[in-house]
Amino acid sequence: MEQDILSRIQLGYPTFSKGQKKIADYILAHYDKAAFMTAYKLGQMVFTSESTVVRFATELGCEGYASFQKELQEIIRNKLTAVQRMEVADNQIGEQETLKMVMESDLSKIKQTMEEIDVEMFHRAVDVLVNARKIYILGARSSAALAQFMGFYMNLLFKDVCMVGAASTSEVFEQIMRIDEQDVMIALSFPRYSKRTVQAVQYAKSRGSNIVAITDSESSPINQYATHRLTARSDMASFVDSLVAPLSVINALIVAIGMRKKEEVAGTFEHLEHIWDEYEVYEKSRDAQERK
Repeated sequence: MEQDILSRIQLGYPTFSKGQKKIADYILAHYDKAAFMTAYKLGQMVFTSESTVVRFATELGCEGYASFQKELQEIIRNKLTAVQRMEVADNQIGEQETLKMVMESDLSKIKQTMEEIDVEMFHRAVDVLVNARKIYILGARSSAALAQFMGFYMNLLFKDVCMVGAASTSEVFEQIMRIDEQDVMIALSFPRYSKRTVQAVQYAKSRGSNIVAITDSESSPINQYATHRLTARSDMASFVDSLVAPLSVINALIVAIGMRKKEEVAGTFEHLEHIWDEYEVYEKSRDAQERK
């Protein structure tokens, strides 16, 4: 198994120069902060030059400092407490305008997702969903909001959709106990990853179910059980999980499925419009009320 960046630092420590050992000591003690520092800032913290920090990163096998920083961030994403997240955000944002900084970060994550997502895998995920007997949707903690949004529209597209409530472990397994190879589970999980979601996905895999995982990286714990992996980059804006890119991927899935089931969906919405109108589900404009 490939060693993570912290293990490589510990392994190489005896061979480091005096300046490199200062960098290593700081990172090993404060990797949660170092992961979001520029090379210049990290150099300042340990009283060494920016170029020394960059060389340190490349000697550890990274393509450059950005690659080194990304490896550190991958390690800590599931380890930071809410308090640590707030400290990191304070260091990142500083005196910047919060609104601009957060929205620019969201734009960056959508762009990164567009560049990295496996388009062929996306279309295969659409195929298995369209042909599923039953679809289970599971997202816990902050991912529950994504699951609820997806469930709302999937219920309009399919006859048999189960929104898996994750209030307790026993409740989860009671709802998915009959899942099998004819079914599909959509699992949504982002740092900090929910153990309950991982356990449910593991069970679904043991039952032969197809599993569409929507998560943030290849190293996500649900990916080892997934048959279809869709990577959508997330970020943390202070203690808040920024899930704009995952929501965009969910939108794309819903639209793609709708296009595949166009005639059926058109009939469903035509029927729904009559129901919504009869039971006054939506507020009507004054013109529509007068015509009626």
